[in-house]
Amino acid sequence: MPGEIILGIDPGSRATGYGIVSWEDNRLQFVNAGIIRPHTKLTFAERLERLYSGLNEVIGRHNPTVSAVEGVFHSVNARAALLLGHARGAVILAAVHGGLPVFEYSPMTVKQAVVGYGRAEKAQVQHMVRILLNLSKKPAQDAADALAVAICHAHSSGSRGQYPIPRKGKAE
Repeated sequence: MPGEIILGIDPGSRATGYGIVSWEDNRLQFVNAGIIRPHTKLTFAERLERLYSGLNEVIGRHNPTVSAVEGVFHSVNARAALLLGHARGAVILAAVHGGLPVFEYSPMTVKQAVVGYGRAEKAQVQHMVRILLNLSKKPAQDAADALAVAICHAHSSGSRGQYPIPRKGKAE
């Protein structure tokens, strides 16, 4: 089986982390990671557009073959959950428009896959991402979370929640 270039995404309206790994012959290799951080003075709609266009740039630069997005966590703050939902929509749309299948993993599933414990702390995720990808230093937190999503996808088997890719010219 040819290898995959996996784009992991940790969505947020203020900062969206992305992490790219290659997965071939059961081996992970770090490709790139970063954070798309729209300016705080932009309107919310403009920030969503920046997330969308920023992720499009990442997709164009690295040509991933698949994307994986962290799902919504359970929040006591309904407004925060709603804003996160909008950010997730923007990044999912960018991935689909980029021709990528989109898989979703819960935060607990990602932590379980990377740390071995579904309620791991963010620092533990950063530490394990550094070890699993043989990085010289810990990546920034949002980038580490996105890399963890990509690692989770690489190690997943069986059923995966996937959004369909719309085919141009065909009605659905």
